[in-house]
Amino acid sequence: MCKACDYTIHGRQHHFGWDNSLEPALHVAPGSTIEFECRDSSAGQLTPDSTVESVSSLDFGKINPVSGPIFVDGAEPGDALKVTIEGFKPSGFGWTANIPGFGLLADQFLEPALQIWKYDPASLEPAAFGAHGRVPLKPFAGTIGNAPAEPGLHSVVPPRRVGGNLDIRDLAAGTTLYLPVEVAGALFSVGDTHASQGDGEVCGTAIESPMNAVLTLDLVKGANLAMPRFTTPGPVTRHLDVKGYEVTTGVGPDLMTGARQAVADMVELLASRYNLAPVDAYMLVSTCGDLRISEIVDMPNWVVSFYFPRMVFE
Repeated sequence: MCKACDYTIHGRQHHFGWDNSLEPALHVAPGSTIEFECRDSSAGQLTPDSTVESVSSLDFGKINPVSGPIFVDGAEPGDALKVTIEGFKPSGFGWTANIPGFGLLADQFLEPALQIWKYDPASLEPAAFGAHGRVPLKPFAGTIGNAPAEPGLHSVVPPRRVGGNLDIRDLAAGTTLYLPVEVAGALFSVGDTHASQGDGEVCGTAIESPMNAVLTLDLVKGANLAMPRFTTPGPVTRHLDVKGYEVTTGVGPDLMTGARQAVADMVELLASRYNLAPVDAYMLVSTCGDLRISEIVDMPNWVVSFYFPRMVFE
């Protein structure tokens, strides 16, 4: 466990969805460091022994549990919660799935699929994908946020201005995140930890992996943030850059259509080049490929690019 931590939130102290009427799991002073035991996004429904049949039987009422909530003393609407991401303690197990009806190309991949990952939680060496691929790892929390001001229970799936299911892979160790506070105490929670993810998480899942997250929670009074913002400690793609990239593009007047085209073309490229089933290529690119808006000013057409790191297969 974390020797420098002031508190530990255990995995059983979790909830599904955002609700500002939930009883806090803990009250802390600003500046407290907390170790959170985070369950994976299936809440343990998928295990190292799971098969593809397990994907079809998922209970979606138990998706994306978050550990908390934490009441931060003195936090008031209009403040910002400063979240310093101290580090992660990975488990060594993860999964990636194609869940029918979910993902950027849901209309093209209609059947469930599952990839089980095993990796070294100490060294974080790239994790094996099939016989030849190895995906570089970069742990982070996909869901991290405060309770919204609106009363009632709200789905954890869409991101919000107070954070939530942001799925920003650069919210990794060393990053400082600032979240708007809308309710007294902020009521902060975190979960949905990933061992690796590409920007876009295009198939809807990353390397979903239970792990512990160590965070320091502090306050910036009167920040009046409109949206979350964050500061990284240095370069964010160094773990992927060494061999360069294969890049596909989508060009046209609609960014979503362009994104779908760029991803579909990358899936086709990798499937044919490396003799992968298309759905396996789709899941693979979700764990380590990056969607980027390359151009959004030369109307009427915009350019979306999809970058896949060549080091996965080289």
